[in-house]
Amino acid sequence: MHVLTKNQPLTLYKMKKLIYIPALLFLAACSQKPKDKATELADLKKQQADINSKITTLEGSMVTKDSAKSVDISTMLVKAGKFTHYVDIQGKLDAKDNVMAYPQSPGVITAIFVAPGQHVSKGQLLVQLDNSVLKENIAQAETQATLAKTLFQRQKNLWDQKIGTEVQFLQSQTQMQSAQKQVDALKQQADLYRITSPINGSIDQMDLKLGQVAQPGVTGIRIVDADILKVKADVPESYASRVNQGDNVKIVVPDGNDSLTTRLTFVAKVIDPTSRSFAIEIALPARKTLRPNMTAIIKIADYTNNKAFVIPLNSIQKSEQGDYVYVNDNGTAKRKNVKAGSTYGSQAEILSGLADGDQVITIGASDLQDGDKVKVIN
Repeated sequence: MHVLTKNQPLTLYKMKKLIYIPALLFLAACSQKPKDKATELADLKKQQADINSKITTLEGSMVTKDSAKSVDISTMLVKAGKFTHYVDIQGKLDAKDNVMAYPQSPGVITAIFVAPGQHVSKGQLLVQLDNSVLKENIAQAETQATLAKTLFQRQKNLWDQKIGTEVQFLQSQTQMQSAQKQVDALKQQADLYRITSPINGSIDQMDLKLGQVAQPGVTGIRIVDADILKVKADVPESYASRVNQGDNVKIVVPDGNDSLTTRLTFVAKVIDPTSRSFAIEIALPARKTLRPNMTAIIKIADYTNNKAFVIPLNSIQKSEQGDYVYVNDNGTAKRKNVKAGSTYGSQAEILSGLADGDQVITIGASDLQDGDKVKVIN
């Protein structure tokens, strides 16, 4: 019989524990059977659905939180008004009477009777050229004419008394008339050696000196009637059907710091074959700020709508579905599809899509989405 010592029970206990643990592990491993692929796929899909649900919930809470923030905007109140489209053309100011006065025959300048800036009248003598030879010829012709006239008077007195023949009377009459015509012809020739003013106006340009030889078409004096001005311009033929005499026009003279509204006074009917344009003119009132040859911007009204909705052009946005704007609807941005008509400058005519009283968002619209909260800070 074997007798256990004092330490033998503990040793046996440890040995039994070491034997039981591997056995338990083996049994546990045997009890966990591997899953088939279909079951594993179903579990993964369930996990994915749970994750997507959580993401959607988080995104929704973030959108709700962001949508509570308002976007600062500026608006304009839509109301029916006048819209006008203009054709812009560049022209220049010109005096209605702006002419150059020249001598009709060459000659040496012997006298100058005017100075630049001086007002002159039509027909006034401005410059005299040397016509001394003609003056001598005129003097001789006038002497001959006086003699012929005296002889005619005597012959007429005799003819009235039935003395002499009719032939003698007619000859003396013809000689008198011929001598007078000779005088008149020489005087007309002498006038070719004068420069006279063809209009009422002021001397605008003159560079003449005594003793200078003046030539026809070369040496002259510019005379301008600045009291009556006009604007001249050439309009491309593409606008021929849209520009008519009597149309309203705006004239802007940048250098004169002046502008006015008037009407077209002349529209040419013929297209220039070289420039493919036609001429227009607009009469202007006398103004001290305006001078000939100043540049003028001509705005010709070719379309007007007196009951149009007009909004800033930059407030219109574009998409594949067409043009649209955002309006302020009690603190909420509302998208409205619109149909734009004519545009001019920074303004656009709206044919449909807006109503009287709408508040169109003009600043801040590019960052908006339909339904966003907005705050007006005009």
